Amino acid sequence: MKCERCGTTLNSQEDLYEYAGQKLCEDCYLELVSTPKTCDPWAVHSAKGFADKRDGLTPIQQKILDILKDKGPTSAEEICASLGIDEGEFRSNFAPLRHMELARACKVGEKVCYTLFNGS
Repeated sequence: MKCERCGTTLNSQEDLYEYAGQKLCEDCYLELVSTPKTCDPWAVHSAKGFADKRDGLTPIQQKILDILKDKGPTSAEEICASLGIDEGEFRSNFAPLRHMELARACKVGEKVCYTLFNGS
């Protein structure tokens, strides 16, 4: 048995997780079901309760905000290249910034970019 997403060999049926018709290893399953979503009204509502939103940021989240402050609207590819991270890691770190209304996506022409929430 192999994970249909990453190809890892699974030792037993107990190591197999099914999600959306796929047979997955535990890592792939958790990645799919636990990835934060940027469009989550409840998460936005919950995040608004933080007194000082910036106190709880990870170093990568702070660096994303610094890039957006310095460069203005920036593509995910440019941010990932600047930080040496992949798109999945970017999205996982960007979602909380969106929930706290610190950063958001925007369109520049036909390209999706990311910018500070209030342009400040």
